[in-house]
Formats: sequence, C-alpha cells, structure tokens
Amino acid sequence: MLHPTPHIALTASIVDAAIQLHKDLGPGMFESTYEALLAEVLAGRGHELQRQVVLPVTYRGRTIQQAFRIDMLVDRSVIVEVKASEHHSAMYRRQLLTYLRFCRLEVGLVLNFGLATMKDGIDRVSNSYQIP
Repeated sequence: MLHPTPHIALTASIVDAAIQLHKDLGPGMFESTYEALLAEVLAGRGHELQRQVVLPVTYRGRTIQQAFRIDMLVDRSVIVEVKASEHHSAMYRRQLLTYLRFCRLEVGLVLNFGLATMKDGIDRVSNSYQIP
C-alpha cells in the first residue's frame, strides 16, 4: 500500500484550513488578515510556522538582503502565498515558483481568499528541482 508523501499530507492540511477559514469568513478582508488567521489555525493544528520570511537574492556576486518576502513557510517545507484578490493571476504562480527555486523547496500553495469559493483560489505549485 502506498503512503502519501509528507508534502501531500501537509498541503492537504493547509488547504483544509484555508477552506474552513474561507467558509467561516468569506472573501472581502485584507490579505494580511487572512494570513494571520491562517497562521493561527495552522499553529493550532501543530504546524511550525514562519511568517514574512525574508529571502535574499544573489546575482553576479551582489546580494540583495531583502529581495523577497515569503508570506508563510509551513513545517520548513511548504511555501504559502496568501492573496485576497477578486482575480486570479498567473503571476502568483510565477512568484511562488521563483520562491521555491531560490529556497530549493519542492512544493508551495497560492491561496487566494478573494474569490467567491476557496476551491477556485487554490493553486498548488511544484518545483522541478530535486533535493539531493
């Protein structure tokens, strides 16, 4: 019998929390509010969270210390980008994929709480990078 990979179980837990939060509150709040509430729910489920993680970027020998900010890193393995937009943009996926590549992580989620249903606002992104 196959066992789900840790990423599948973890992303399922995050998605479940996001769906419950959206059912309870609906769209219409600020992104920062959804992020804070989602962090509380996930912490209550026993997940380790880091919020607003600064990600430096080095290019041609120069490092920009605060090039990016990751909304949330869950259990040191899944990046979560929280949005609260009425529109879904392909840019969100590209942004998350960039973060995954720089962090050398495999999986991330874009969670857009601004849409009518949370189901429409969930985007799972996988990086092709294989961790040695």
